[in-house]
Amino acid sequence: MLDVIVIGGGPSGLMAAIAAGEQKKKVVLIEKGNKLGKKLAISGGGRCNVTNRLSVDEIIKHIPGNGRFLYSPFTVYNNHNIIEFFEGLGVQLKEEDHGRMFPVSNRAQDVVDALINELNRLHVEIRLNTAVAKLLMDDDKILGVRLSDGSEILAKAVVVAVGGKAVPQTGSTGDGYPWAERAGHKVTELYPTEVPVLSKESFIQSRELQGLALRDAAVSVLNKKGKAIITHRMDMLFTHFGVSGPAILRCSQFIVKECKKNGGAPVQLRIQTLPEFNEESCFQHLNQLLKEEPKKAVKNVWKSVAQERWLLFLMERAGIDPSKTASEMPQDKIRQLAHELISFTMDVHGTLPLDKAFVTGGGVSVKEIEPKTMASKLKKGLFFCGEILDIHGYTGGYNITSALVTGRIAGMNAALVD
Repeated sequence: MLDVIVIGGGPSGLMAAIAAGEQKKKVVLIEKGNKLGKKLAISGGGRCNVTNRLSVDEIIKHIPGNGRFLYSPFTVYNNHNIIEFFEGLGVQLKEEDHGRMFPVSNRAQDVVDALINELNRLHVEIRLNTAVAKLLMDDDKILGVRLSDGSEILAKAVVVAVGGKAVPQTGSTGDGYPWAERAGHKVTELYPTEVPVLSKESFIQSRELQGLALRDAAVSVLNKKGKAIITHRMDMLFTHFGVSGPAILRCSQFIVKECKKNGGAPVQLRIQTLPEFNEESCFQHLNQLLKEEPKKAVKNVWKSVAQERWLLFLMERAGIDPSKTASEMPQDKIRQLAHELISFTMDVHGTLPLDKAFVTGGGVSVKEIEPKTMASKLKKGLFFCGEILDIHGYTGGYNITSALVTGRIAGMNAALVD
């Protein structure tokens, strides 16, 4: 009889198996794919954003999906412990913008290798290419797992760390949700987050803006009354199917929820090209620039205001001929351009599907999980961690932080089940 079975070789599963192994327990890590840490190896563009050095409050602010649940786990193990842990394994980390922590080597594989070396050092048994068919349990407790070849492995505790449904090429194909339901757990509705957004606007369909990136724009998702639900000020990108880029990925889950709320009707996105200005100050600014160079064509006078392709597109919407000079420029048209620069709105029509998302929204309800131990409140010896839980954050090291923290706590406590 084993002490702990960990299912899933992603960040939370690797961390859970290490934490259980540190307690000198008999641990087996089961992974259905042919290697461990596939998602970690491609995260952060292959550099692996292992965690974030921001304060706990800031981190939780960046985990809009049930981040508050993590306050309690963070009192047991937090982002600073993650940094110490990796440096203790010989992976030196460096801080980049917004507190993001990367390996100094810029190689995600170094993070994966360090975790695998630690598993080997702790004599954790690793079984690759091994699929779990179901969890074995009675009315009260977990008994072990049945593999897809029909064989059974018994253990005092099972940690389910199989991920969500996003990035399925890494093995996250949603296997764990039916297991959780069989154990009596509620799985909340799954939806894509951190995902590119679709639009049927004519300028998207015609691809005239395809490939255009706006730097540091303030992008807002509007509700039916035109009020901003959320605003993110970051870069964004126009694509052949809609919009993408960091600001859009962060807004995407709010678009999904708003679409659902209004029965699938389009949702409005507002793009503020110049976040430092309001419409009036932008109007004054445009006029001031014209005053300084009255003889030049307006498109040359205003070239500092926005990227040329975007500026020409907005000027066309405002009915402005770019070759005209300041003296030929009616004030109402300048005012119209200021409006476009500050509150350009477009309709968006949902997002790419969940298998194209970076992160899964929804999952095993956190109401049925003990926050200090990650234990199921319904079945003794059953633990959940990582993305299978109904917890999701923005990209930037927040989801990996959540996975590593919940994995560490699940593994530590699974090892204590007698």
